[in-house]
Amino acid sequence: MKNTLLAAVLMLSFESFAAPWDIDPAHATAQFAVRHMMVSEVHGTLGEVKGTVELDEKDITQSKIDATIDVTALSTKNQKRDEHLRSDAFFNTEKFPTLRFKSTKIEKVSAEKLRITGDLTIRDKTKSVVLDATLSPEVKNPFSGVLTRGATATTNINREDWGLVWNMALANNGVLVGKEVKISLELEFTKRGDPKAAPSK
Repeated sequence: MKNTLLAAVLMLSFESFAAPWDIDPAHATAQFAVRHMMVSEVHGTLGEVKGTVELDEKDITQSKIDATIDVTALSTKNQKRDEHLRSDAFFNTEKFPTLRFKSTKIEKVSAEKLRITGDLTIRDKTKSVVLDATLSPEVKNPFSGVLTRGATATTNINREDWGLVWNMALANNGVLVGKEVKISLELEFTKRGDPKAAPSK
């Protein structure tokens, strides 16, 4: 009896502090930017973002994020370049159709700002990255009645750390594609278990 009561208390405590949220693919965007010919930046978008967030309001360090991003739908508004990026020279989307990010540490920097450390998997390589993130307060979606929060996150990575090493030398001793890639995420996530009276808008 005591064990049963203790288990119930622990379960209630977890539900009170660590609330499960789902990333809303309809309101989530993953973008990237990389230097082109050392003169400008090319910007692109990746595909659907899915995942879960375990958000602990009492102790943010106990929160967790696990997300995947579809790479097959990437777009830089240039068909030949997009086909090259999907090929084995870069992402090899036929074999590795998604990226994955799984948090390993979340720190509170200020009331709304977080520093999120996690494992980013691209192709068959996993490396640690740090994201600077901003978390919004929760609001109620007027169409569905679902509690919703938003987050913005950014990081810079060296693509060669994940084996994306293709490049081409230029006549001025430069290269066609920069090594540094800027990544930015705009996310909305909805509280699991809330009523979904209408489609997301």
